[in-house]
Amino acid sequence: MKLFIGNKAYSSWSLRGWLACKLSGLPFEEVVVPLYDEAWEKRREGDEFAPSSGKVPILWDGDDIVVWDSLAIIEYLNEKSGGDQFWPADPAARAMARSMAAEMHSSFAALRREHSMNIRQIYDAVPPSEAVTQDIARIMQLWAQARARYGGEGDFLFGAFGAADVMFAPIVTRFITYQLPVARFAQAYMHAVIAHPWMQEWIGGAQAEEWVIDRFEAPPHSSGPA
Repeated sequence: MKLFIGNKAYSSWSLRGWLACKLSGLPFEEVVVPLYDEAWEKRREGDEFAPSSGKVPILWDGDDIVVWDSLAIIEYLNEKSGGDQFWPADPAARAMARSMAAEMHSSFAALRREHSMNIRQIYDAVPPSEAVTQDIARIMQLWAQARARYGGEGDFLFGAFGAADVMFAPIVTRFITYQLPVARFAQAYMHAVIAHPWMQEWIGGAQAEEWVIDRFEAPPHSSGPA
């Protein structure tokens, strides 16, 4: 398998696809494609990116199987790896984990828009906008429910590191980068995610990158209440 990803410092969806590959336990080759450099538009027109219209991540399994979109990559690798690594075994827990992953996939637009991922930075805290505050509150609600009902003795949302944690991992980095206000219980979960060996490997790769994209480096401005 070959996984095409964007810059590790900035590409949240690439992180999800890469973590899914690691979680599968299957061998894969990673290819980092610098986002928005002078060759970006020409590169994304190539045959390898055609199925996803130039978006990353995109996973090729041989020459004829291609999967794009991180959630689709998760489901494909779940099937390919035997179906016991990504989702909880308990049907109720699995239903909740899938619902949370889908909500993460389609929601929290304000948080994404106003606080883009930048793993290499930690900015001074500024009050978030009302829309971002609402996104954070919903995420805290989801995390609390998962941990209370299904976390058990494990460190992650459903005990062991799984697909739901893969989907929320870039959100954890955003909370840290921008020092956003989170519930006290969330600190332990966030620490567990960041300390995970795969996350440490990704962060190390991000730190080693030479590419800088100015649009993702500007510190946030206060948009909350005066």
